[in-house]
Amino acid sequence: MTARRQTLAVLASRTRLEEKLLLAELRRRDIDFEHVDPRRLAVRLNTSERLSLPYGGALSREISHTRNLYASRLLEHAGVPVVNSSEVISLCGDKLLTTLALRDGGLPTIRALVTLTPEAALDELDDFGYPAVVKPLTGSWGRLAARMHDHEQAEALLEHRAALSGPQHQISFVQEYVDKPDRDIKAYVFGGEVIGAIYKVREDHWRTNTARGGRAEKCPLTDELVKLLQATSDAIGPGVLGIDVIEHRDGRMFVNEVNHTPEFHGAVEVLGTDLVGAYVDYVLGRLDLGGDR
Repeated sequence: MTARRQTLAVLASRTRLEEKLLLAELRRRDIDFEHVDPRRLAVRLNTSERLSLPYGGALSREISHTRNLYASRLLEHAGVPVVNSSEVISLCGDKLLTTLALRDGGLPTIRALVTLTPEAALDELDDFGYPAVVKPLTGSWGRLAARMHDHEQAEALLEHRAALSGPQHQISFVQEYVDKPDRDIKAYVFGGEVIGAIYKVREDHWRTNTARGGRAEKCPLTDELVKLLQATSDAIGPGVLGIDVIEHRDGRMFVNEVNHTPEFHGAVEVLGTDLVGAYVDYVLGRLDLGGDR
């Protein structure tokens, strides 16, 4: 480890295209940084003195939500500011907590049902209505999300969830299935500034994630969409945010999820804006580490 306080720690256990682009931009700007693998991070808390780490700030791109949260909190304890903060990571990493924050902020969210056991969800679903989507509280790329068309299908899916280990699997977070076009909106908002938005398009499946085969197309930034995105950023807090918006066929828009470590491999190809440069600009400005483009 270096001893310079202005060193930027870049937290990432996997170097995907996004991390490669960010690291290349940091090198281009001659920013002093250290790539830190959170799987190898060891912090001793065995003295009464304040924890000291040799970083002026940290950019967290850790793919594991749990490692991301705790690594960021350890760095903050040592006085190292992190983008995104552990508070934003904790909030956005849990779909229910995100939804509650959005509702507190007056944002339009998808009608949802929450129960603390799968059995309770099954009892309520006939009245809640089908089709419906059950989701895990944490996770991305649409994994473990399932659409339920009727009581029989819900019974099978919720019985499976009840058998999964871990208390979070017992919390049932169910959303109404929105009748939407074959696309969702993914927008990139850095510190309240809307950088751009894409459509995630997939005609052959209801899950449009680009990681699952969806393609990216540029989405126009209408006044209505920009206002919705900025209000979402206000509700979540400052940071680098990937905001998922679902459109109903009748034109209504709902804020669905907010990602604290957004992927952008499809967006950089279609947006026509310097997304990576804007990302680094925001991080360096937020951490007060300087650097010229």
